[in-house]
Amino acid sequence: MDTAVKPQGCTNLKLRQLMRRVARHYDAELGRIGLKTTQYSLLSYVVKLGPIRPVDLAREMKVSASTLTRNLRPLIDAGLLELGPGADARSRLVSVTHAGREKRQEAQRRWRVAQEGINETLGLRRVVALHALIDEALELLSPPAEGEADE
Repeated sequence: MDTAVKPQGCTNLKLRQLMRRVARHYDAELGRIGLKTTQYSLLSYVVKLGPIRPVDLAREMKVSASTLTRNLRPLIDAGLLELGPGADARSRLVSVTHAGREKRQEAQRRWRVAQEGINETLGLRRVVALHALIDEALELLSPPAEGEADE
């Protein structure tokens, strides 16, 4: 490590501050159509993978079953998703409704506007560099694969 250059401040704090500002930007854009970014993500997963059992959806999204249940309820109540019978009497399947598909298409347009706004504000070169740095950091911070030594 180069000892002449030392980070100033807390990396965790700086990343959280950046994430809050970026999230606020996307939330504002998706809020125009009545969705939160978490709802758009959930809707997109169900469109891509559904009909799907809630337990499988939670695993794909890397969230707990209780978090998924809490996030599903508003979308079901809004008629965008539905919870129907599964393969047997005890299982259920989450699927998207026609209104849900339409809302997702609308949300995709708002998401694109949000991304283009970030690109314009930060500049394409900076966004590409940020993505590369994030990908590299994620790779370096990933836990070793099963059977690998943690060096």
